Amino acid sequence: MRSQQHKVGVFLFLLFFGPMASLADPAFVGTYGINYGRIADNIPSPDQVVTLLRSAKIRNVRIFDADHSVLTAFSGAGFKLVIGLPNGFLKDMSSNASNAMSWVKDNVQQFMPGICGVAIGNEVLGGSDVELYGALLGAAKNIHSALSQLGLSDAVQVSTAHSQNVFSNSYPPSSCVFRENVAQYMKPLLQFFWEAGSPFCLNAYPFLDYMNDPASIDINYALFQKTKGIFDPKTELHYDNMLDAQIDAAYAALEDAGFDKMEVIVTETGWASKGDGNEAAATPENARTYNFNLRKRLAKKKGTPRRPKNVVKAYVFATFNENLKPGPTSERNFGLFKPDGSIAYDVGYKGLKSSSADSIVLSLKGFPARGLLRSYQLVWTICALVLLLLLRQ
Repeated sequence: MRSQQHKVGVFLFLLFFGPMASLADPAFVGTYGINYGRIADNIPSPDQVVTLLRSAKIRNVRIFDADHSVLTAFSGAGFKLVIGLPNGFLKDMSSNASNAMSWVKDNVQQFMPGICGVAIGNEVLGGSDVELYGALLGAAKNIHSALSQLGLSDAVQVSTAHSQNVFSNSYPPSSCVFRENVAQYMKPLLQFFWEAGSPFCLNAYPFLDYMNDPASIDINYALFQKTKGIFDPKTELHYDNMLDAQIDAAYAALEDAGFDKMEVIVTETGWASKGDGNEAAATPENARTYNFNLRKRLAKKKGTPRRPKNVVKAYVFATFNENLKPGPTSERNFGLFKPDGSIAYDVGYKGLKSSSADSIVLSLKGFPARGLLRSYQLVWTICALVLLLLLRQ
């Protein structure tokens, strides 16, 4: 009898605590992810995108809102999905904790498991809307508090992504510090994220730095190609590519602010395949070279010269060209995939080819986007039946 009770006890532990363990998975698997923007009227449906990203073996995905058609498609599909709280919500979420709770219930809780993070705004500090600077921390705290009250804070990480505009200087990397008008907001924000166990999220674009100063920057350095690189005289570290230098500049700024143990994750990086007349570097060849070499760099699972033990993790920007985005032509041409689901250029996705539109897109329609969720429910049903049999013995 004792043996039977022991078996039942072990079974109950696995049944009820196993799923909780799955919720506690890290917010990022491996080293490579992708941003899924949707400011376009010619891209595949969310269900089709789920299949497309599965075919490309991409598990880490970021979106910039909490659209329920997307959340439904990704729910239970085996992805590490980070959703976004748009900048327009920050003031309300900062001043109204009950609205933050409602937002979390509507957009996070009902779609668990699967959501691993909430990005609070995007590139707020250093941006043009200074009124949002003071609302960012309050919004992050209220969203995190709501997650905690619902028992989700261990499974869902709260963060915010920063552009390089938060830095006053990033060359050489060791000289980087936060801008004075940003530091007063950045330090309490960093303290909160440090206590919450969140990383520093950086949108890093060698493409933009090169475009700002093409006369002084070797394009091979920006594209991960062979080059003499740069030497940082203060740290005596050598950099053979610009992305590593940008990441280490962020580490230097964090050290200066007193957060030398905080991890840096690249939440956006990419290269445009088309641009305006003054964006000559935005070509399909350069875009392919950057994104192909980025995948190779991340596959090595190594750190940067300043942080060799901190494996670099990055989300490439973006899944598709977004034909409705405002701004220069380059803004609409960062996509790795064409609207029909075929790849824009070969960056090393096995099984996907630039001419395989029919085979990819047609197969999307019948693919069980929520197959893992159904399998999960089936396992629970079987477990319940086994439990009943054990109890009857």
